[in-house]
Amino acid sequence: MGKHVAGLILVSLMGWVSIAVAQQALAPVEARVPFAPTAFMGSDGLTHLAYELDITNIYGDTGPLKPQSLKVYGDDASVPLVSFSAVDLADMTRPAPAEHAPVSIDSGKRAVMYVWITLPKGGLVPRTLRHRIEFVAAKNKTELLDGARVTVNTVTPLAIGPPLRGGWWMAHEGPGNAHSHHWGSLVAVNGMVTIPQRYAFDLVGVDHRGHAMRTGIKDITKSRYADWIGYGVDVIAVAGGVVSDARDGEEERLPLSPQQEPESLTAHGLFGNYVVLEIAPGVFAGYAHLQRGSLKVHVGDHVRRGQLLGHLGQSGSSSAPHLHFQLANAATFEGSEGLPFVFDHFDSLGPETEAQLFGQGEPWAPLPVEHRQAQLPLNDVVIGFP
Repeated sequence: MGKHVAGLILVSLMGWVSIAVAQQALAPVEARVPFAPTAFMGSDGLTHLAYELDITNIYGDTGPLKPQSLKVYGDDASVPLVSFSAVDLADMTRPAPAEHAPVSIDSGKRAVMYVWITLPKGGLVPRTLRHRIEFVAAKNKTELLDGARVTVNTVTPLAIGPPLRGGWWMAHEGPGNAHSHHWGSLVAVNGMVTIPQRYAFDLVGVDHRGHAMRTGIKDITKSRYADWIGYGVDVIAVAGGVVSDARDGEEERLPLSPQQEPESLTAHGLFGNYVVLEIAPGVFAGYAHLQRGSLKVHVGDHVRRGQLLGHLGQSGSSSAPHLHFQLANAATFEGSEGLPFVFDHFDSLGPETEAQLFGQGEPWAPLPVEHRQAQLPLNDVVIGFP
């Protein structure tokens, strides 16, 4: 009889321990993914997921919470898809901590973690993602978050044509760079916080040396528009669609001149001369910083793939001639979310640094041309449109 009682007590204790373990995930935070990720194929030939994880330290008396690790699990897997250390989190979280300091989320404050996942080659895209974060709280107490599940969007990224006619282009500040002014820029307007430029890049024209300017420029601070490789190149429709917004007549800035604060976080305040095309229901292609007086289309016009829209320039919030290109889920910049896409074909010539654009450091050495299909160029890769 005593053995039976002891066994019952042991079972009860084990059940209590299991409940206690399950109750450990009590971190006093709100954690959520505001916009579900969509899998896409990058120019590295791998499938990626890119999204933001918002962490809010809710209570006023909790004190700072310092995340020590983040693990992301696919579906019901026991092994994480990816693990990030405290050092990793310091590099991928905004507001960014001081140099060499850990992330610390004060009471009542929010931190945004920019999560980039590269899936195993040939592996399946998970249906859902689960997040597990360990925090160090006051008096070195450990707090655990286990949840913040998000369903992965199953929509296939839209395949589009080139936005420029010919040439070589560096996809500057592109996908995968959480430090860029594209993915890293939250836009808070009228009660909404979105990232319209999540998958955007700046296409900077380069020559066979990988330089953005022509030979013979002695002082780049005094360069003219014509000195820049891409200036004036044809900007074309990536797909058939309808012009939902457009603007022309804005003056262009001098190359490498000081930037002014935009009048608003809208297309009018940022894009200068621009065109927005609706190329599928709820999918809008944005072209920014076009040459003054170059637009060939108006709001309401129907365009076909490859049709001339205008010419590459330097209007709006732009430090040098380039084409800013993005896809988003709304015609307006504010309130829209950036969408992934793929070019149906392009040439890849390998990565380049910003310094090499200006002939600094080691000379750029292009890789053998590789013809790519149905991929999204990643950050600072040089591509060509045949």
